[in-house]
Amino acid sequence: MQTPGTRSIWHVLRHAAYGVLATLVGLAAAHLVAAFTVPAASPVLAVGSTVIDLTPTPLKEFAIRQFGTADKLVLTGSVTIVVLLLAALAGVVARKRETVGLLIIVGLAGIAGVLAVLRPSSGPLDLLPALIAAIVGATSLWWLHRVDGRAGTGTSDRADGPTRRGVVLATGGLAAAAVTMGALGRWVTSYRLGGTDIALPKATDPAPAFPQGLEAKYSGISPLQTPNADFYRVDTRLTVPAVDVDSWTLTIDGDVDQEVTLTFDDLAAMDVVERDITLTCVSNDVGGPYVGSARWLGVPLKDILDKAGIDATKADQILSTDVDGMTISTPLDVALDGRDAIIAVGMNGEALPREHGFPARMVVPGLYGFVSACKWITRMTLTTYDAEQAYWTERKWAIDAPIKISSRIDTPKPLSSSDAGKVIIGGVAWAQGVGIEKVEVRIDGEAWQPATLGQQVTNDYWRQWFLEWDAKPGQHFVACRATNKDGDVQTDVRMTPFPEGSSGIQEISLNVS
Repeated sequence: MQTPGTRSIWHVLRHAAYGVLATLVGLAAAHLVAAFTVPAASPVLAVGSTVIDLTPTPLKEFAIRQFGTADKLVLTGSVTIVVLLLAALAGVVARKRETVGLLIIVGLAGIAGVLAVLRPSSGPLDLLPALIAAIVGATSLWWLHRVDGRAGTGTSDRADGPTRRGVVLATGGLAAAAVTMGALGRWVTSYRLGGTDIALPKATDPAPAFPQGLEAKYSGISPLQTPNADFYRVDTRLTVPAVDVDSWTLTIDGDVDQEVTLTFDDLAAMDVVERDITLTCVSNDVGGPYVGSARWLGVPLKDILDKAGIDATKADQILSTDVDGMTISTPLDVALDGRDAIIAVGMNGEALPREHGFPARMVVPGLYGFVSACKWITRMTLTTYDAEQAYWTERKWAIDAPIKISSRIDTPKPLSSSDAGKVIIGGVAWAQGVGIEKVEVRIDGEAWQPATLGQQVTNDYWRQWFLEWDAKPGQHFVACRATNKDGDVQTDVRMTPFPEGSSGIQEISLNVS
């Protein structure tokens, strides 16, 4: 038999559940509408994107170190939990003050709507998902309270039974509606993203035949060419932009002789080159995973800028903008110094994956991605650093960030165990623009030993290496360092990624038995 206190707790929990369920139905409906209109305006994503923008740099770096590529999932999950806790509060408040509870639900949706329309490239449709969330969420909570009220008025078993069944049917129906709308929204978004099955232009300046990598012989070393599916992804996007290649354009404006707008077909009709280039994220810590190497197909950046006519005495930066308004700044002199900077449309023989910038992105060898690798690019504005600041510049990251000489141990893994005898130590090293001349390995603090290098692809590409080690039982410490072709040795001075990239020597511990 329930005591009055137990019944009271049950009532509170039940109404909290009503608030959560009503909010989930509203979010699912909003997500479905956003899938048809603007996916990034889905309420949780709109709030999450704002959280990313407002998060201090040290906290962002901590999230990347701790959660890696799952950081976006952790963020959206955290936002969802906070929203549902507030929704539970709304349900409890609505138990006695219905109007106030409904206003909390509407207010949660309203916050998401405001944040959605404050996005750089927002339009009227960005407000629609939040509006739907407010209407559907508040209506669902209002209806649940009405059904619950009827259940509470039943006095006989006959009267009480059907009304209680009404609560079960109402909650079950709303839960099913939320699941259905959420799944349909995901399907619509996936369908809109679709594939990237487009006809790529043929390279007028193709790259040489690609050499065989060491990974075929020595298991554990990173593949010489990183498969598209394994290529690292670090950006601020909680959802991948759905870009239609047929309507996509690239505009060059600012301090130019004439503004130029190119379609994808215009770009494909220009001289197209094929280049092997390694990309590195500035968030990559020493020995970290945020580096990858691919064969890129694209148009030289200088050729595109020349169409608009540039004056390097006026401008000193290219301010690139993507389809959602994200900005990246690139030093103009880098685009003109002869390196293989391109606007890429292909990656490893295929069109760019959606996650990596389809239909076009900037690729500039030798610079970290935050100042060179604008994905989903749609505009390049020639301007000055005094006049315009890009997203990362506003957050005090470096303006000019050349990639530092670095090396990484891929095998053995840190804290792993190996059998005594022959152990292969191997990995990759990179020094874009100059190339790797030598990699050395140090075991247990003794003298540096030269490793054997894999084949050189280009100076802008990483180089594989390995060392055969006669391992004795015990705990050991293994370090590596690289030297470029100018004779510069990888520094042992430890630096964190902020503000211009990490540095230092990777050293791992392992056990041999």
